[in-house]
Amino acid sequence: MSAAQPLRVGVIGLGYWGPKLVRNLAEIPGVTLAALCDLSEERLDTVGRPYPSVHCTTDFRRILADPDIDAVVIATPIRTHYRLAMAALLQQKHVLVEKPLTASAEEADMLVEAADVARRVLMVGHTFQYNPAVDELRRLVHSGELGHVYYIDAARLNLGLFQRDINVIWDLAPHDISILLHILDARPLSVSAHGGAHVLDGVDDLAHLSLRFPGNVTAHVRLSWLDPCKVRRVTVVGNRRMAVFDDTAEQKLHIYDRRVALRELEGDGGPAFEYHDGDVVTPFVDPVEPLRREVEHFLSCIRTGASPVSGGRIGADVVRILEAIDASRRQQGRWMDVDSPAGGQDASVRPAALAPRTPHPARLSNGMLLTGGGD
Repeated sequence: MSAAQPLRVGVIGLGYWGPKLVRNLAEIPGVTLAALCDLSEERLDTVGRPYPSVHCTTDFRRILADPDIDAVVIATPIRTHYRLAMAALLQQKHVLVEKPLTASAEEADMLVEAADVARRVLMVGHTFQYNPAVDELRRLVHSGELGHVYYIDAARLNLGLFQRDINVIWDLAPHDISILLHILDARPLSVSAHGGAHVLDGVDDLAHLSLRFPGNVTAHVRLSWLDPCKVRRVTVVGNRRMAVFDDTAEQKLHIYDRRVALRELEGDGGPAFEYHDGDVVTPFVDPVEPLRREVEHFLSCIRTGASPVSGGRIGADVVRILEAIDASRRQQGRWMDVDSPAGGQDASVRPAALAPRTPHPARLSNGMLLTGGGD
């Protein structure tokens, strides 16, 4: 695709994230915001009012059927992601879908397969992978400046927003899982989780997760919709330095020259500890909006054919990890191995076409009718 040719993009879903994505698409040069879709006429009117030339519809099929639209952005409930994304890929559209990619690893693998066959970009909105502070945290880990990483502690807490059809793990954990994958460049070997439902029976609003990574690195994640304080923090503890990423703070990253070392035994045979308490450094972090970087990266991948940082396979990994975590929660914290990807073979040996699947009409939970791939 010519760099001079504007990319025409449609957005499906105008709930929480949709308007933010619309704003970014409308502001980026070389992009034409072509269409908006939502079941709510009121929402369409509110979000679409600043863009009078943009076509608004309550039927997503109108967007997918438009041959002049190059890409779609899907920001709908998780349960609809697979069918909408698959329908878009089958219509030869590039797809950016909000996190998590799908509600199951099987669905995620099928989307990855479909994107490979269609030679279209499939990208997942793991926004923190485009946060400059998280990028710097990744650099600190991989450069060895923190030393050997002992463990990572993450907390994502707030009062709400409660969901009815998914628990706090599926709602919030994709953020922290994607951060962990990004900064460690590794998938967890096994996971454990405990949860609790305090407000709505059967829907956990609190969860504690543990993840074991290669190299004897552990990560602990606390998630809650039922906390009085908003917390968005990741702490990386190494044997040389420590770093804290706080997404709620004005200065989002701090590096602590602090550590403890075990020295020779004392005369009584007990251990001797040496503490080092040095400076705290606040590195410069580009204040660019991470969502803007995410959207620009998606558009760049369409133009250049590059693989996205948060491509379909990363998205499928996150879903696979979520499945293992949720399985552990249902079994009161039993450690669960994280299954290997089903579609990890090289793209060059993938089949030349999707296996035929029986089309059937499927009523989506948001009321839209889709005729496409079967279950």
